[in-house]
Amino acid sequence: MSPEILPLLLFLVICLVLLLGYPVAFSLGGTALAFAWFGILTGTFDTAFLEALPNRLYGIMDNKTLIAVPLFVFMGVMLERSRVAENLLDTMAILFGPMRGGLGISVTVVGMLLAASTGIVGATVVTMGLLSLPTMLRRHYDPGISSGIICAAGTLGQIIPPSIVLVLLGDVLSASYQQAQLMQGIYSPETVSVGDLFVGAIVPGLLLVMLYLSYVVVVSLYRPEAVPPIPQEEREQEKGLLLRVMMVLMPPLLLIIAVLGSILGGLATPTEAAGVGAVGALMLAGYRLNNRAALPVLAGLTGFVALLLLRWRFGSLGPLIESPQPSLLLVAVLLSCAAVLWGVVVALRVVRTSGVLGEVMSQTTRITSMVFMIFIGASLFSLVFRGFGGDVVVTELLTNLPGGVIGAMLVVMLVMFLLGFILDFIEITFVVVPIVGPILLAMGLDPVWLGVMIAINLQTSFLTPPFGFSLFYLRGVAPASVSTAAIYRGVIPFILIQLLMLGMLAYWPELATWLPDQVYGD
Repeated sequence: MSPEILPLLLFLVICLVLLLGYPVAFSLGGTALAFAWFGILTGTFDTAFLEALPNRLYGIMDNKTLIAVPLFVFMGVMLERSRVAENLLDTMAILFGPMRGGLGISVTVVGMLLAASTGIVGATVVTMGLLSLPTMLRRHYDPGISSGIICAAGTLGQIIPPSIVLVLLGDVLSASYQQAQLMQGIYSPETVSVGDLFVGAIVPGLLLVMLYLSYVVVVSLYRPEAVPPIPQEEREQEKGLLLRVMMVLMPPLLLIIAVLGSILGGLATPTEAAGVGAVGALMLAGYRLNNRAALPVLAGLTGFVALLLLRWRFGSLGPLIESPQPSLLLVAVLLSCAAVLWGVVVALRVVRTSGVLGEVMSQTTRITSMVFMIFIGASLFSLVFRGFGGDVVVTELLTNLPGGVIGAMLVVMLVMFLLGFILDFIEITFVVVPIVGPILLAMGLDPVWLGVMIAINLQTSFLTPPFGFSLFYLRGVAPASVSTAAIYRGVIPFILIQLLMLGMLAYWPELATWLPDQVYGD
């Protein structure tokens, strides 16, 4: 057997094992070890590659960027269990109800807010499917259009920060970027961070939301019977709408400002911002579970924002706090800290007594363990793949394609899109990106642009029939009256919008690179 065939055969066998339903982490590690054993017996594999595994594992344990993963997962699960989506959907539906397509606009806006609050795709699609699909069908919305809107809005968590996808992609691309520079003979390599990817994804993510909303508006103009408004007599039953909108929107918006604002303002790393988000989600859950906690929670979130603004205006707050001379600024800092502490203590007591805290901690542990086990299995796969010369085979394949870097990029995007039918984004991020990332980056591609392109591409594969994960999530909670064909039909326009966004991003890379340049001054 030709040595060049072994790495490609390894990749193919892993895909087949995953299709059989075996756990991802153990499929990656077990298949890689089996191939390594075969390579040792045939003299085609050097055991020195396996000796590097302990260093790889220690690198995972010592990676401070990955601390953001359990924190963002905690944030997302806490918001999911605290019925934030339910209140947002109800309120937005009343606000936009008088419009044709108002419920579709509401679902899209709530999807954007949940994406900026949680970053967990599966939970968002399931939650919105359970809450909004029956309402849309009861209002005589077209089942296909309703399903498409829910699936598309639910996948916004792939691209809008703080996204778990972007956290993992940022860490992998950082290592790939440094490796690419070393391949080019640059021994003082530049770095790319998760924060760069967060900032780079904001403009494409918001443009995607605008395109989704534009589609709903177009449908309301040309097919008004498919997206009817809420009847007038039902709208008149709602009193004090403005106050309700403020009370429902203010806490999530403050949380989003605290998390993304701290990153955009250079006040916190994504890991630190994840800590802010986790504590903010805890306070928001306390408010949602017990209305009597509204005052301390709003005070705590306001204190968070105030501390961030003070740090942005005056830099480090340490000298100010340690100063022996009292001042209004010192009083403001102390009051803000006291407000945060008050909100945390009250919220913690509420979520603990309600039983939500234990459920959230358990779910966070399970998801985080899964991510890191996949990371370990992917590290073992990567070592064995390189031991068989797989990186050399892929490099030669991509560099010899017609069209140069454009041809290589097109092939990689197509392969990732197709793999998205059978693999989750975590497997693709940990298995595929470390292989192709250094090669593409060595060809001169911008790492932030590449990361955003990959994220949108994976988001598109989440929507594409017949294997898109979002379609399975919605099918699992949709009523029997909604056929699978209707779900497939409904997502097709959104797939075209996704492809349009990819084309726009390919033609104007500045959509992803302009804001990071402005924020970080690179």
